[in-house]
This record gives sequence, C-alpha cells and structure tokens, in this order.
Amino acid sequence: MNKKILIADDYFVIMTGVKMILKSYLKKTEIEYAENYNEILQKLSATNDYSLLILGVNIEGNKKKMISEIKNLHPHIKILVFSNYHPLETIQCIQEGADGYLNKLSHENEIAQAVAEVLNKGRYYSKEIMDALVQHTFSRRKSNPLENLSEREKTVYNFLIKGYGNLEIANELKIHVATISTYKRRIFQKLGTSNLIDILEINRKYSME
Repeated sequence: MNKKILIADDYFVIMTGVKMILKSYLKKTEIEYAENYNEILQKLSATNDYSLLILGVNIEGNKKKMISEIKNLHPHIKILVFSNYHPLETIQCIQEGADGYLNKLSHENEIAQAVAEVLNKGRYYSKEIMDALVQHTFSRRKSNPLENLSEREKTVYNFLIKGYGNLEIANELKIHVATISTYKRRIFQKLGTSNLIDILEINRKYSME
C-alpha cells in the first residue's frame, strides 16, 4: 500500500526539493503540498489517509501549540518537524507531540532515513537531537530547587502549598507537630526562603517542569 505524505512549508522550493529526495529514495509514496496552516487543516480534514506530515514550523498561519492541535484533531498522523535546528524549539516540538525533528541542513540521506523511520518505526531523533534532550533534562533537574527535597520533605511541601498548617499536616501524617516544624525549616533552608509566599512562587515556577 502506498504511503501518503503531506509536506508543509513556507518555501515551495524546499517542498519540491524534499519531494524529489523522497521520490528517489522511497518507493510507493504519494506526496502533496500545503503552503499554510489553514491548508494543512483542510487537507487533513478532507481525507484520513495521510501517513505523515513533514512540517515546517514557520509556515504561514502557524500558531502556538500548532503540533498539539494537529495531533488532537488527527491522532493517527505522524509529524516530522523540518526546521532550522534550535535546541529549545526541538524540545518544545517534541513535548507537543512531534514524532521526529529534522534539521533543514540535513543531507538527503538523512532526510530519507528520517522519513522512513517515522513511517516504519513511529519516530526519528538524530544523535544531535538526543544529546539536546539529555542536556535539557540534566539542566532542568540541576536548576529545579524542588529536586533537592527528600521524599518526606516533598510530602510536607505538598501540604504547605495547599494551605495546611503545621498541626493539620501533623494530623494527616500522624507525627508530632514539632517534627513538622523541623521538616518545614529544612524545606525553607533548601529552597532559600523564609516565608510561604516565596514557597508558592517557587511552586508556580518549577512544579510543572
């Protein structure tokens, strides 16, 4: 069965070049173009037989959470982002649900390999991308002060941000209120603060990471 691919980019010459590469490397592929975000949605809604969307993220009409929206509307389709490489953009695209990320400066062999792997294996990430993801994860853990808390301290912390007082926490955990005071003091020390307002701000900043 032929694979149907939609290439979407703001430069027609790029779409044409990618099509030529794929036609020479991959047999039994049907390829179409979309020149803006609305056209992507129209084509995907008109038929359910696209296997892959090769997406230029700077396409006309693009918006925040574009990948997430496409995935919500068409969960079956694989999305290979085709863009000028930037680590933060890569991570954001993957978090939104992209199945692969390919640098526009990639050699034609890698372009063909990336498309083949997404079609056959469901995903493609180059060593460059994997290194960026590992570095991001390491940096996030290193910079997030909540990671410094012990498991027991995290439990007390979770009660604190919900507005529980020392006595209420002690009752919930069935331990002495003085012990809660000790945990609370340690939490404040590790987070570099001395008041609950700062604790709430730290939670807002880091709890989603």
